[in-house]
Amino acid sequence: MPTSVVMPQMGESIAEGTIVRWNKNVGDTVDRDEPLFEISTDKVDAEIPSPVAGVLLKITAREGETVPVDSVVALIGAPGETIDDAPVAVPEPTVQTGPDGSAAPPGEAAAPSYPAQDPDEAPAHIPTVEAGRRLRSSPLVRRIARDQGVDVSIVPGSGSAGRVTKRDILTFIDRRASGAEARQRLGAPAPHVPTYQPGEPIEVKPLSVVRRKIAEHMVLSRRTSAHVHTVFHVDFSAVEAARAARRAEFERAGVKVTSMAFIAQACAKALRAYPLLNAALDGETIVYKKDINLGVAVAIDGGLIVPVVKHADTLDLIGLSAAIADVATRARAKQLKPEEVHGGTFTITNPGQLGAQFGMPIINQPQVAILGVGTIEKRAVVVDDAVVARPMAYLTLGFDHRLIDGFVADQFMGEIKRALESA
Repeated sequence: MPTSVVMPQMGESIAEGTIVRWNKNVGDTVDRDEPLFEISTDKVDAEIPSPVAGVLLKITAREGETVPVDSVVALIGAPGETIDDAPVAVPEPTVQTGPDGSAAPPGEAAAPSYPAQDPDEAPAHIPTVEAGRRLRSSPLVRRIARDQGVDVSIVPGSGSAGRVTKRDILTFIDRRASGAEARQRLGAPAPHVPTYQPGEPIEVKPLSVVRRKIAEHMVLSRRTSAHVHTVFHVDFSAVEAARAARRAEFERAGVKVTSMAFIAQACAKALRAYPLLNAALDGETIVYKKDINLGVAVAIDGGLIVPVVKHADTLDLIGLSAAIADVATRARAKQLKPEEVHGGTFTITNPGQLGAQFGMPIINQPQVAILGVGTIEKRAVVVDDAVVARPMAYLTLGFDHRLIDGFVADQFMGEIKRALESA
């Protein structure tokens, strides 16, 4: 019996992926764990290995097609085995139900996902991206949306990773009605502002898959979380001294000592002391994460991906340096495994490596905070009433004000500052 090859879930709350390239053709022999196809999501570009050895009997998702996770994209069988031409059955997304078999309350709805892209791009022989959209809501919410003529994918969700709750859909409908009345009073809606004028010399190119996914993710995060930022100025003199003192130790371990390892260690300790920043907001409940899994943003061609260093609080500086370097290298080589982009609880992004003084990063849903690292450079600062040159950097914390107050955010940042200045 043929083995189904499915679209893996390559990131928390990712509902779909795009087939970028097939490495094998129908009829080719494939070994177990041999790269079979390449996919792209808003979190990662990756080569997906074959789950079994055999012959590629059928490909059901063409290059460039976007399909929901767990959809069958190919069949692999034994040499000489054949299959009919009937479409491959794809399981529908499951929906949680209550003890009586009815739909679960919104707070207990099925796993969330991000808004899907244009459904016209979905292939005819697999479920459209509406299957992915349904993961963001319960059957009750979808029924209300259907009755009111609302597209669930455009409704801001307050549940985990933007899941749409009953309150969200009803609030959206009320606001839509109020907005329609206001527009009727004020006249026609504001016209679309053209991006270019006729005759203007331009070049038009479509967004890449990665860029399109990032755009969806960022818009979702902005409309989900109440973003607030706080900025701390940190003296990295102690970190630089520790790097110099321990350089030989790191070299013996085969890793390069970097400031990022010190920052990651300080974050992990601070997250243990302030677990609210390692949590997630699910409707009206707080989900406290027991594990501290640091996402580290890595720049790739056309965008960013965020591989995850699991159990970061259990690693020493050498372990953190090795883990960060490993996932960054394999992210750029598109060799990350699905589990390596799952389960992040806090993200660190480093625009400072390109010289940025600081940034105001957008939270990586369903997390509630993100740390931005500015460039480390010598600046004039006052120490003991004397002006001296010190390696300084601005660290920016973006946090979700729905859950975290400024006082707690600043306590957290103060903990990181103390750790780095006494490294």
